[in-house]
Amino acid sequence: MSDVSMPTAQKAREAWAAEAYSILVGVAQTYHAVITYKALAEEIQSRTGIRTKTLLHNWIGPVLGRVVREAHRRGDPPLTALVVHTDDGKVGSGYKEVLAIAGEPPVEDELEREHHAAKARLACYSYFGASLPPGGGVPALAPRLQATVDRRHQSVEKPLRICERCFVQLPSTGGCDSCG
Repeated sequence: MSDVSMPTAQKAREAWAAEAYSILVGVAQTYHAVITYKALAEEIQSRTGIRTKTLLHNWIGPVLGRVVREAHRRGDPPLTALVVHTDDGKVGSGYKEVLAIAGEPPVEDELEREHHAAKARLACYSYFGASLPPGGGVPALAPRLQATVDRRHQSVEKPLRICERCFVQLPSTGGCDSCG
């Protein structure tokens, strides 16, 4: 491409935001579906044909900010609640914009913020026609985050196994290394 045909950064963000909106509506049509920032960014660039070598975290926030404002303008639920980090399944720090636009106070506690996002995702699924279970479905954390929460609960709920003779914690084998 020649430099003349390259869109300005402003035009690129506008095109990416419009495509992101469309992609997220598609995600919202599947109950409990989420999309990672990385997958969303790749799909946006693929569909628009406008690519960037700029690091993801340097351009996706402003694009999703446009999506937040457009959803609010249209009266749609906050579609950006469907976008989560690959590594931990959490919404990004930009989720605070969803709260601000809705006139809600910021949520500092991460897990509380994730539960807020889960409720917003359920609103998206319902609004955009996902096939919901009887009763309308339930809010859910992103699968990767839910797995982490479940592991934490399991490790807390399992009592430690202690050797009855020397009172040390038993290894996973169940046999005491000290007593034999």
